[in-house]
Formats: sequence, structure tokens, C-alpha cells
Amino acid sequence: MKYITRWSIKEENFAAAVERFTTNDPQAPEGVTMLGRWHQMGNGDGFSLIEADDPVALSKFILAWADLVDQEVYAVVEDAEIGKALS
Repeated sequence: MKYITRWSIKEENFAAAVERFTTNDPQAPEGVTMLGRWHQMGNGDGFSLIEADDPVALSKFILAWADLVDQEVYAVVEDAEIGKALS
């Protein structure tokens, strides 16, 4: 299943988030595939597209940043998949 994650770095945590991102390997764990990550220029907002068959691994990956950022996670499907559901 694919998921979109949206995050916003809390202003008071910006320096700590930059430090963690630049000094640690933000790679996804086994069972989670990062398809892409995009950062909004000029602030601490961004989003990623992730594929995961293991919701526990996905949760651990996301929760690793919960102390520094506000996050939202949405399960998403492609056109062909939603088309099947609609027919």
C-alpha cells in the first residue's frame, strides 16, 4: 500500500530536526520503501510518498520523528485501483 506523509517541523525544533536529518541516515527500514521525499523551500514543511506492506515498520519509521515534527499520514491508491472500487 502507498502512503503520503506530510510534515511540518515545529519552529522550536527546527535546529534539532536539521541536525538529526544531516547526521543520521534517514533511510526507511526493511518493509518500507521511500518512493520520494520533497521539501518546501523556505520552511520546514514537506511530504513523502512511501510504500509499505508492514504497518508496524511504517509506524516505527514515522514515530522516529514525532518528537520534532507534526505529521499526517494518508493511505492512497492510484487511478486504476480506485476505478475498480468505483465500478
